[in-house]
Amino acid sequence: MISNANDLTERLRRRLEHERREIEELTANELERLAEHSRHVARIALRTIERDMGEATGKMRELLVKAWLRPFIVGLSLWIGICAGSWATTQWLARSIQDRIETREMTDIQIAGGREMLAEIEETTWGVGLREVNGVRYVTLPAGTPVVTAFTVDGRPYLGLSRE
Repeated sequence: MISNANDLTERLRRRLEHERREIEELTANELERLAEHSRHVARIALRTIERDMGEATGKMRELLVKAWLRPFIVGLSLWIGICAGSWATTQWLARSIQDRIETREMTDIQIAGGREMLAEIEETTWGVGLREVNGVRYVTLPAGTPVVTAFTVDGRPYLGLSRE
């Protein structure tokens, strides 16, 4: 078998073609393995990111709930305190006013009773009264009473009484 340059070139070309195909196949296989590995790593990274985002979102929710809940509870407590205090103050004022109304009514009744009693006393004592001035006691008689008097004040005669 005699080879010539064309045969050698042809064999070389076939061999290069065969090696090129092998390299392409190996490269394609390696790229496929690399792609599969990259997809696997990407899936793991995505799961990790999703898990971390879920945890972070949960923590953020807790933080937001706590941040919102505290002022809400404080505000609600203040509102309830103000309402309860206002209600209690209103009840106290209403009771106080009612007590004063009742006291005033009782006082008016007592004054009316006192006036009736005074009118009755004046009627039964014929207008005679007692008065003390500077430690000296006097009997006052109704105006126009004919008696010998010690002196007269405001048109009324006065009699002196002894201390004994």
